[in-house]
Parts: sequence; structure tokens; C-alpha cells
Amino acid sequence: MTIFYSKKISLFALLTCCSIGATNAYSESEVHAVATIHPTKGNAVHGEVTFTQTANGIHVIADIEGLKPGKHGFHVHEHGDCSAPDASSAGGHFNPTSQKHGAPEAHERHVGDLGNIEADNQGHAHYDRVDAVIALEGPNSIIGKSVIVHADPDDFKTQPTGNAGGRLGCGVISKAE
Repeated sequence: MTIFYSKKISLFALLTCCSIGATNAYSESEVHAVATIHPTKGNAVHGEVTFTQTANGIHVIADIEGLKPGKHGFHVHEHGDCSAPDASSAGGHFNPTSQKHGAPEAHERHVGDLGNIEADNQGHAHYDRVDAVIALEGPNSIIGKSVIVHADPDDFKTQPTGNAGGRLGCGVISKAE
């Protein structure tokens, strides 16, 4: 009976160990990315955007400060380069599928079309949605691209930019550790 009991404990210890190891392995393999938004010349916009892989797509959370109240275009751009004073070095919207510009929920849209972010009266904007078009791996991967916060709202019609105006802030998207 003692041998049977110790085998039970050993089996319990083995299962516990393996399930803990599996849990840690899963959390370590989760894909995350982050972009720190810095102001373009003459602007005060700053903040952070995180991207996390979920079963339904990429969960995008952004907290941006230094904006005038209202809506501002919010897009992933094709180059991970924010070095130009006006962030023009980031290029146009990320569009690897050669689609027309559109709203984030539209059937036809650029991969980088995330819509608008809306600032409150204190200049703070919070964005929180899951996007099924952008990716952190493969051909629609946004890793190495940039996030741009624009001066004006995206109208979702004007091609190819949504008439979102100047670039107030820019951040390069990189894998988070």
C-alpha cells in the first residue's frame, strides 16, 4: 500500500510539474509588439501602442497624450522609420494587399487602416480593439512598420490617406520581450 501511495504522489508531482511548465511555455511564446509614439517636429504627441496576439486577431491598445480634443487618424505605415522631422520617412499606409483605403471594419481596406483615435478635453486618447487584418507574423505582419497619429480625423473615403492631415506622432513597432 505504501508503494501505491508513493506512486500516486509521484504521478501527481509529475502532472503538476508538466502543467506548470506547459503554462509557462505558452505565456513565453505569446506574441507581443509595442510602439512608443514620439512627437514630430513642433508637436507634443506621445504615448504607447501595444499589440497582442489573441484567438480573434491582434488586440491593439493605445494611450496617446498631447492631442487636441477630437478624432485623429490612426494608421500603421509601411516603413519603420520615424527619422524625418514630419515622419514622412514612415511612408504611406501599410498596404501589402493593394486595397483601397477604408474603415477598420470595411471589407476593402489597407492592412494599416486602424481608423481614428479620439482625444478627450485633456488631450488623452485611448484606443482598444481587436483587429483581424493586421498580424504579428507573415505577409500582413506589422513588425518593423510604424504607427502614425494624424492631425485630423480619417474620413474613410479619400484615397489613399483618408484626408487625415499631418503626422503628429510616430513610433516604430517592434517585438516586445
